[in-house]
Amino acid sequence: MKGLRRLVLDVLKPHEPKTIVFALKLSELENVDGVNIHLSEIDQATENIKITILGDNLDYEQIKAVIEDLGGVIHSVDEVVAGKIIVESVKTEQD
Repeated sequence: MKGLRRLVLDVLKPHEPKTIVFALKLSELENVDGVNIHLSEIDQATENIKITILGDNLDYEQIKAVIEDLGGVIHSVDEVVAGKIIVESVKTEQD
């Protein structure tokens, strides 16, 4: 199947609900095969997390809605992979 295969999102969230809840809720979405969340930064009221979602024909709007329902805000979409296969990035001399 074609469509979105991987999304990497930079998200700001409150301390509650816990990151585990974000991972479980996102993993329950249709076409999601896996969710990885990495804590980037933490302060008194919020946490910056990096969410990587893998699947087949991911629905960005549905993913965004779950994040927002849990009190999170997407700061940026850091990576998008679409198509029949996942093409891994390669470093070049300019990198």
